[in-house]
Amino acid sequence: MKPGEDWRPSATLEALRERAALLARTREFFAARSVLEVDTPLLVNSPVSDVHIASAAVELPGEQAASGAAPRLYLHTSPEYAMKRLLAAHRGDIYQICHVVRGNERGRLHNPEFTLIEWYRIGFSLTALMDEVEALVRVLLGPAHRPRRSERLSYREAFLRELALDPFAAADAALLEAARRLGLESAGANRDELLEFLMAVGVGPRLGAGALTFIHGYPATQAALARLDPEEPRTALRFELYCEGVELANGFHELQSALEQRARFERDDAERRRTGQPVRPPDERLLAALAAGLPDCCGVALGFDRTLMLALGAKHIDEVLAFPTGRA
Repeated sequence: MKPGEDWRPSATLEALRERAALLARTREFFAARSVLEVDTPLLVNSPVSDVHIASAAVELPGEQAASGAAPRLYLHTSPEYAMKRLLAAHRGDIYQICHVVRGNERGRLHNPEFTLIEWYRIGFSLTALMDEVEALVRVLLGPAHRPRRSERLSYREAFLRELALDPFAAADAALLEAARRLGLESAGANRDELLEFLMAVGVGPRLGAGALTFIHGYPATQAALARLDPEEPRTALRFELYCEGVELANGFHELQSALEQRARFERDDAERRRTGQPVRPPDERLLAALAAGLPDCCGVALGFDRTLMLALGAKHIDEVLAFPTGRA
């Protein structure tokens, strides 16, 4: 790019037209299924506790907290907490298309600000939600880039196939050795950090070659906001979708227990202290909504920009964004 030319969009007009077309298809898809589109705030009072997600803080001039200072708010990293409050109050299927912001994320597949399609289906099983995710992704990818096949593997099956490792039975030393072969430099990683590194570097990029590959049965320690599987308590009722080595979606059979959710927030805070990250106060409004009664539901977040990249055959996320953060 020539100096002074960064005012120009990074996406072509054709890419922007395709972006608009896929957003229209998304709304048609959910309208046909009578799923209500909702809109929740970008600015939130409580950030997520997840140790792997960095929330951007914002101070609003003119506003005043109890301390007398401007209150600290956050740009949401997902609309999940607010959407669950809507579910608890109104108990109907909902979806949202929104921008979210996450720090420490920039690369071929990452821009700090990106678009999520997130939705929740009452009374759905995780299998039924995977079916619906597959149906939407096939609509969005279109005939030119639509994989002919799909597959569903357990987390354990994926590790065994790609790394010849059992993630539940392998010793920590075996996981560490595998991670070092793949480039891990840290010697102090715990078991979950080793598994997450191996999935990110050794397993995930090999998944979804010419296919839509769903991975389910994640370790219970990586449940996030998902229930544990009553038939296999070592695993969570959670899935991720990969296509051509790109992670597209993350889905849960949603946790309904306010007590268990509070305990998970506390475990996240303990891990944040251990790793020197800011400790996050729990979202008391979410916990109150769970205590009031979240309906039995499954939910999923789909990365729209990455899906559009696959639909266009783009190599970098900047090709599908009008103005990535560096040009904003």
